[in-house]
Amino acid sequence: MKTTIKINSKNTKTVAHRGVSALERENTNQAFIAAGNREKYYGIETDVHRTADGKYVCIHDSSTLRVSGVDLNVEESTLDQLRSIRLFDMDGTTDRADLRIPTLKDYINICHKYGKVSVLELKTPFEEQHVREIVDIIRDLGHLDMTVFISFHRQDLIYLRKYLPDQPAQFLTGEWNDDVKAFVKEYRLDLDICYPPLTKEVFDDIKSTGIKLNIWTVDDKDLGEKLADWGADFITTNILE
Repeated sequence: MKTTIKINSKNTKTVAHRGVSALERENTNQAFIAAGNREKYYGIETDVHRTADGKYVCIHDSSTLRVSGVDLNVEESTLDQLRSIRLFDMDGTTDRADLRIPTLKDYINICHKYGKVSVLELKTPFEEQHVREIVDIIRDLGHLDMTVFISFHRQDLIYLRKYLPDQPAQFLTGEWNDDVKAFVKEYRLDLDICYPPLTKEVFDDIKSTGIKLNIWTVDDKDLGEKLADWGADFITTNILE
């Protein structure tokens, strides 16, 4: 019998990790649309890189090898070179002409069309002007008020905060310590933390600071229920159905 996750969308919101990446190839328009078509997903997460010709694309790795079998360095390739590659389907074939690396604009337009929050990971250490360019693209598409920025790279978030003092943003991390606590407090950031090292004691300490908490990547229903019971604000998942 199929069970349905009981997370209350008003309390714990689910974010589709790289789109619904358990059903469609991660970080493709098809994965984003799959999330858009499912009411249970509050937001859609993706990763953004800058190409050699100054365009912005959605892909997790710095190389296209894992998702296509073709080894191109994303930041050393042009948009046309990257878009010429067919990505693997879920069965490992490259028969589908529609599975291509999306642009940032593609992703934002899909989120906007389906009314989903964009959870956008600044994947590399960007220059300040590049962070501004990303922000301006999203603003021009009318979706900035429905975008949360996330990053492992502190300087990216510092640049973002300099340009957008009040924009929702989360620091990606695998730990919680005094250094992390001081950083998120100074720059008024929420936290996006992986679940394996997360205990109830650590969870409660994080929440005691008043920040919002996003937990990744959770695909087990029982674990999702437990984290929702604890009071997680967001759960990022490949699929939680």
